[in-house]
Amino acid sequence: MKLLTFGNALRALVWAGVTVCVLGVIGLIASIVYVVRVTEDLPDYAQLAEYEPAIMSRVHAGDGLLIAEYAREHRVFVPIENIPPDVISAFLSAEDRNFYQHGGLDFAGILRAAIANIGNYLGGRRLEGASTITQQVAKNFLLSSEQALDRKVREMVLARRMERAFTKDQILELYLNEIYLGNRAYGVAAAALNYFNRSLDELELHEIAYLAALPKGPNNYHPEQRTEEAVGRRNWVLSRMAANGYITREAADAAARMPLEATTRLAGETYLAAEYFVEQVRREVFNRYGDEQIYEGGLSIRTTLDTSMQLAARRALRDGLEAYDRRHGFRGPLTRFEAFDDWPARLGAVRPPADIDEGWAVALVLEVNDREAQIGFADRTRGRIPLYALSWARAPSRDPETGMPRLGPAIARADAALNLGDVVLVERLTAQDAPGETVAEDHYGLRQIPEVNGGIVAMDPFTGRVLAMVGGYSFAQSQFNRAVQARRQPGSAFKPFVYAAALENGYTPVSIILDAPFVASGDAEMRFYRPTNYSNVFYGPSTLRRGLELSRNVMTVRLAQDMGMGPVTDLARRFGIYDDLQPTLAMSLGAGETTLMDMVGAYGALVNGGRLVEPSIIDRVQDRTGRTIWVADERECPGCQADEWSAAMGEPDLAPLGEEAADPVTAYQIVSMLEGAVERGTGTALRALGRPLAGKTGTTNEFRDAWFVGFSPDLIVGVYVGFDTPMPLGQGEAGGVLAAPIARDFLRPALQGYAVSNFRLPDGVSLAPVNRETGEPSALGRPGAILEAFRPGTEPQRGASAVDETLSFGVGALGGPAGDRRRSDDEDDDEEALGGLY
Repeated sequence: MKLLTFGNALRALVWAGVTVCVLGVIGLIASIVYVVRVTEDLPDYAQLAEYEPAIMSRVHAGDGLLIAEYAREHRVFVPIENIPPDVISAFLSAEDRNFYQHGGLDFAGILRAAIANIGNYLGGRRLEGASTITQQVAKNFLLSSEQALDRKVREMVLARRMERAFTKDQILELYLNEIYLGNRAYGVAAAALNYFNRSLDELELHEIAYLAALPKGPNNYHPEQRTEEAVGRRNWVLSRMAANGYITREAADAAARMPLEATTRLAGETYLAAEYFVEQVRREVFNRYGDEQIYEGGLSIRTTLDTSMQLAARRALRDGLEAYDRRHGFRGPLTRFEAFDDWPARLGAVRPPADIDEGWAVALVLEVNDREAQIGFADRTRGRIPLYALSWARAPSRDPETGMPRLGPAIARADAALNLGDVVLVERLTAQDAPGETVAEDHYGLRQIPEVNGGIVAMDPFTGRVLAMVGGYSFAQSQFNRAVQARRQPGSAFKPFVYAAALENGYTPVSIILDAPFVASGDAEMRFYRPTNYSNVFYGPSTLRRGLELSRNVMTVRLAQDMGMGPVTDLARRFGIYDDLQPTLAMSLGAGETTLMDMVGAYGALVNGGRLVEPSIIDRVQDRTGRTIWVADERECPGCQADEWSAAMGEPDLAPLGEEAADPVTAYQIVSMLEGAVERGTGTALRALGRPLAGKTGTTNEFRDAWFVGFSPDLIVGVYVGFDTPMPLGQGEAGGVLAAPIARDFLRPALQGYAVSNFRLPDGVSLAPVNRETGEPSALGRPGAILEAFRPGTEPQRGASAVDETLSFGVGALGGPAGDRRRSDDEDDDEEALGGLY
């Protein structure tokens, strides 16, 4: 009986074994069939050998500072040999400590994850993987991220195949440059920059460990929003590095005590100042190379920007616009609170206008009386706005007929400007803000964002390199670039080119033009065209120099009428101001529309001796390999290629940039006359800088646009101010009042790096002493005597008056027929002349 029972048990055991074997074989066959089926269309992993990741394009200023990045995926590709060992060991410790030992799959890790996932599944938690770095590369590059068995099997097969095709270092290089680490960063190099604003070789150990903590889930370890979890995961990485022998326990403990402090990249005043500039760079590169190259091609773009000048330009423009705005009254609060319950929290929820000045803050008027307004801030601190700081806050309006700005009654009481519950912008006052007043520590001034706008451009006149460009008060508030996109009438800023045309056609700086009433026949819209001077006074016979220095309207129109508009339109085209200027007399007063950048380029041609050099904002562009694919200066220089250089060889010859727009003598004569405009005419705002400078103001009809272009021998700056929807700026808000001070405030710091020097005197200029007002021959040392620039042989002769000299050239400069009689939209000038249509 016992034998029978044993035999039955044995047979059952045999059958069970056979069954297991059969089922095992069937399972194996099924597994093989399954694996073959899900892997029959695997992607070609060989493509990784030619992998070129999408790399962000980077923009550098002329002084080397990184100022912008253009990218869909922020990535900087770093070869494996250039990645610091600590970075490699940190990621291996956190992600795959056996990376250099396994063949693509870590079977011990798989078993460990399988056991853990039993509990995860029963507890409804997310299943954990045991993916090696090789598997992650396969998934990130070739597969999707779906949580499915099919994808996992494909990933494992690909990992095995990749291990046979690539070296470990190649796989690790792909991983460290591709993995997403949050904060818009793909790869370790971009993460080092985005989190800590450092290159990989500048990272400290605790920062390296934090980056290695991120692959498991960047959002779970955000340095500011989830600091505790981030520090915990970082310290775990440090402990694993110590356990694996990469660092000592002491080093790990020291790094674990370090605070986690992430930084914000490409932020701060320097980058805010450059926003208009870098957006214009982006437009130009996009137009040249297209979408894919700029956002994925890894271009290196070296620009012309001087960051210190850009800061000065932005500060000068904003200060000038704010000063104008305060001259024209307070438009009212940001909002108003009707009740004061929980006011600090409600005030903290008020979003201030974008990009307000540093030091400005949002405040709530809590009490107001005749002497001051009591204000509170979101942090519950208090302050006061005294009456003396409210004197500018008069109620603004506009004349319904002329559109000219008007101001309400003077502010005699604080409660006449502010009301209880007003939410306003304020800035802490200093003694410099309120000279003559006793400024207390808790005194604040009322502030507001200007409605007026403008632009400023600074350029090297010899190379055309744009050193600074600001296209408006705030890029965050308006991306419209008024330096390059706004087409406005330059007004009298165009006059130097009318006078240059005259000098090319037989006139001299002392030629006499009659400043007297001028009337020309009109058209169907008006009966007569009659420009006048700003003062409504006519000054009789005056020299060309005097007319340009004081910006006389009538003289300019009479000059254009006498020589004809043909030379003016031709010269305007040569100087790049207009492509096709209408040959009407009004155009001689700047009635045609142009851009600030074009005007600065044209003035640059006067300063450099008559050569039009196209303004440029990019020096060169290189591709991802470092090969130069575009350069602004394409001149050939054979002598520059010598292996060695000695003084005996001399400097290599280099052709001048640009094309000749005027001969050097004409250009210098205009520069000399514009130097007089700063010394004695409409550009006197620059005299405070105490060095040789020249420039010209411009103001259009009804004070709608204010211009100034000023320059030293080596730097030129142009400023434009006006409303985006043209409307009068206000009576007296002319180029010399509004735009010239902005240029002055920019040039004061910008010129500190330039030696004080006179304007360069070209060959072919004859200097002769004349009386600066009459143009008659004089002698140096006599009252009113200056050295005037002439072409040889055209100097006035002693004993002959300037009028005689003018007539001896056969030029009918004292008058003539009305000539072109078309209407102008712009007849006025700046400080000295305002035109009128009657």
